[in-house]
Amino acid sequence: MSTPPRPSLVGVPADVSDKDGLHFHSAGDKYIRALMDCSNAMPVIIPAMDGELDLEHLLDRLDGVLVTGATSNVHPPRFGAKPSSDHEPYDQLRDSLTLPLIRAVLDRGMPLFCICRGFQELNVVFGGTLDTEVQKKSGHLDHRAADSDDIEVRYGPAHPIAIEPASMLHSILKKSGTIVNTVHRQAIANLGSGLTVMARAPDGVIEAVTTAEDTDSFVLAVQWHPEYRAKDNPDSVRLFQSFGQAMQRYTQLRERTGTTDS
Repeated sequence: MSTPPRPSLVGVPADVSDKDGLHFHSAGDKYIRALMDCSNAMPVIIPAMDGELDLEHLLDRLDGVLVTGATSNVHPPRFGAKPSSDHEPYDQLRDSLTLPLIRAVLDRGMPLFCICRGFQELNVVFGGTLDTEVQKKSGHLDHRAADSDDIEVRYGPAHPIAIEPASMLHSILKKSGTIVNTVHRQAIANLGSGLTVMARAPDGVIEAVTTAEDTDSFVLAVQWHPEYRAKDNPDSVRLFQSFGQAMQRYTQLRERTGTTDS
């Protein structure tokens, strides 16, 4: 009888919040649970220490990285824009962690899953830009969460997406479209060079991307929140299972070659 694979170690960058003058580094429970329930993974929260971490030493011990959503937005100068109240709130300590972390993960060919803010951070890493308050743009849907105290309503199905037929997302979900939730007011404006679109909302807003290079690396980035009640949503299960399988393949390759990267 074969031994089940050990849980993958997956890095989850922390958000930073302030309380009583102290910094707290944390990650949302729904991301942690989705990884444990659907990816056979053990999450490791990475503190946002503003350049003090040895990322290469850290990544030597991980099998993949999940870059989460957040209540904060990427600081506008990171993508060539001026700060304004429309872009707030910020978490510049997280920016200082996630942007170089994403680059380091990509350089290794390590599996990478980016959600919401993480999706936008990936675009910034590739030189892309972000738009804010997209609900005010002519012809755009209101992509913000529904105005309700009921979290089931806020994270409930909101709009369809069209999936590119030859994309990695299509190969995972096995369909040309699905219904997703929507909890954001920022979106990709200019797509970063080196990324390719895998799905769009009816108003043209980009909902999923991956790297454009023909590579075996797993890079999946989505604007919606598949982590919410992931184990109860067949699409979410497929996404997180695919990420988990990619981490297992990456680890097996690393062990066979005796290297710390691919």
